Amino acid sequence: MIRKILVLALVFNISACAELQQVVNQLPQGGGIGNTEIASGLRQALDLGIDKQVTKLTQTDGFFKNELVKILLPEELQKVDKALRDIGLRKLADEGLKVLNRAAEDAVKEATPIFVDAVKDITFADAKNILLGQDNAATQYLTSKTESALYTKFNPVIKKSFGKVGADQIWENLINKYNAIPFTKKVNSDLTDYVTTEALKGVYTMIAVEEKDIRTKLSSRTTDLLKKVFALQD
Repeated sequence: MIRKILVLALVFNISACAELQQVVNQLPQGGGIGNTEIASGLRQALDLGIDKQVTKLTQTDGFFKNELVKILLPEELQKVDKALRDIGLRKLADEGLKVLNRAAEDAVKEATPIFVDAVKDITFADAKNILLGQDNAATQYLTSKTESALYTKFNPVIKKSFGKVGADQIWENLINKYNAIPFTKKVNSDLTDYVTTEALKGVYTMIAVEEKDIRTKLSSRTTDLLKKVFALQD
């Protein structure tokens, strides 16, 4: 009896998957919506995420006061932060963190043109896969198309930002203070690559937030096209 139930369940699952794929394949003919509209709807959703969420990151404290994306010290340097706070140098430790986040805020200003080009290139095949995908499928698509180019853009901006706001001096002072603490292992770290990578993570995190809202909240579908396209995945 149990074996029959398992077989029936397997058949049901296979049938359900086949039925879902059949529905997807027929999307252009169903509900009065065509290939162009579906692709345009996905482009609009990504444009909205870029405009609404990524722009926030370019503002002062866009990273530093956003717990979703705030850049902390890399694991090997977190002992620096803790040690400084333990000996009453909390303000110096906070300043060290702040300049990392300021550099990321500066870098993200370089992102929009790269995102715009990637969004323009979305095809109907891409859009169909995204529409069927997980809550962050559009963000994953954008990541695959832009991550390398954004890293190349972000890295020199972050390096320059460190110099502009005196981060090099702040970090030299911070790490020298730490290295002067008795019985500590000396630390020396170049944070440019680390902050570049963390800034990228922050950008995609915020785009994913907006994508999930559009997928799951009717109130976030602020245009007729978004309502029409994302109704297909409901």
